[in-house]
Amino acid sequence: MTVLHEINTLVWLGELSRRHGRRLTLGEVPGEVWDEVARPGIDAVWLMGVWERSPAGLRIALREESLLRSFREALPDLAEADIAGSPYCVRDYVVDASLGGPQGLAAARAQLAARGLRLILDYVPNHIAPDHPWLTAHPDRLIQGTPADLARASADYIEAAGRIYARGRDPYFPPWPDVVQLNAFSDALRTATVDTLTAIGDQADGVRCDMAMLLMNDVFAKTWGEAAGPSPAEDFWPYVIPRVRARHPDLVLLAEAYWDLEGALQEQGFDHCYDKRLYDRLLHDDADSVRAHLRADLAYQRGLVRFLENHDEPRAAAVLPGGRERAAAVTVATLPGATLWHEGQSEGRRVRLPVFLSRGPDEAPDASLRAFHDRLLPAAAGVRRGEWRQATPVGWPDNDTHRNLLAWTWTDADARHLVVVNYSDHPAQARLPLPWDDLPGREHRLTDVLTDRTYDRDGDELAAPGLFVSLDAWDTHVLRVD
Repeated sequence: MTVLHEINTLVWLGELSRRHGRRLTLGEVPGEVWDEVARPGIDAVWLMGVWERSPAGLRIALREESLLRSFREALPDLAEADIAGSPYCVRDYVVDASLGGPQGLAAARAQLAARGLRLILDYVPNHIAPDHPWLTAHPDRLIQGTPADLARASADYIEAAGRIYARGRDPYFPPWPDVVQLNAFSDALRTATVDTLTAIGDQADGVRCDMAMLLMNDVFAKTWGEAAGPSPAEDFWPYVIPRVRARHPDLVLLAEAYWDLEGALQEQGFDHCYDKRLYDRLLHDDADSVRAHLRADLAYQRGLVRFLENHDEPRAAAVLPGGRERAAAVTVATLPGATLWHEGQSEGRRVRLPVFLSRGPDEAPDASLRAFHDRLLPAAAGVRRGEWRQATPVGWPDNDTHRNLLAWTWTDADARHLVVVNYSDHPAQARLPLPWDDLPGREHRLTDVLTDRTYDRDGDELAAPGLFVSLDAWDTHVLRVD
């Protein structure tokens, strides 16, 4: 299982530079800072945004009033120097010189490895910057248009390197103004993708593939139609991934995925895919909805990435107020699969920073939330071992609050744990029959690993009718059963 910590590399280095009074690159980050990054319970770090950003893309962004408005909303004292361009408008897959270049990244990877952490980097398979070398050297890897297309739909096409190219897009939104669309049906692109991912695999232990579902044959055909040419017999990722794994068999591949295509992308070779459906249920739905989601096949669940925020989503502290945020955090931290924690999430940051910016606003950290996360992450690492099984809270005729409780067990050879979450804004009670056959006939001590409270209970009662649980609104138990 992977517990992943996302860091906005450019913003993070800027904050460190101001803290230390000198400009720092990845190769110059002090050891004590890497110690801070290597928090107990984290086993991989995603350095988001290390590749060379596009000057052409930056010029386009500076002309987009809607983007500028979002920058000013996030950073009221915005200066033009704070706008660096998008890390997803990649000019070349070489570490940006301002971050320390390839040598700086190699030094950062060594620092992480020395602390037992793996390094994850981005890859953007759907589009590139308008000044990427491929526009001149390999136009057959992109979706091209005509002067008539540009005249008819200037927002959908761009003139660059003497040709007309389609702007990058997904099928449900207007095109992104600063990027050019790659052609997933191009044999030349597929070969180049293998080469690029292999090169990234030389520098990292895993790759997070941006908007991975856009390259799937069905999705791409619906998005681009005849402009893409005939659909190949083989899908994009089943062609690419085995060829990359031939060079890097242990490379972890994560897919940013939406539209319920997570299972299909797992089948096509990804180790983990975003669990956006769980995120939406935790934000907007009740315990019944979450419980139904967790009935999915366990092998499928092990291949999901659970999260409450990332650089694309609002900050959890802004959309999950009070106790709901902590209840949701216990939920994602103790489920099977991977877990993604976003930089600043544990401090309760509330401003979602556009990825174009190199500086964020000053926000006072929430010391209580940080202390909670400092306990949760290592505790969850100790819990998520062995076999996971969802438990069934049982109510009684005059009390149906059991419906608001989520519960599951983890069983390993030397450890047993029970997690209970009241995912509601009022108290809830239930009985929870526990699944272990050897409970009857002796006393058992239940220790909440988040609070250190202990509860001594009779084993006969734990087996049937089950552990009596009473939790206040949004409260939780993470119990070790001894």
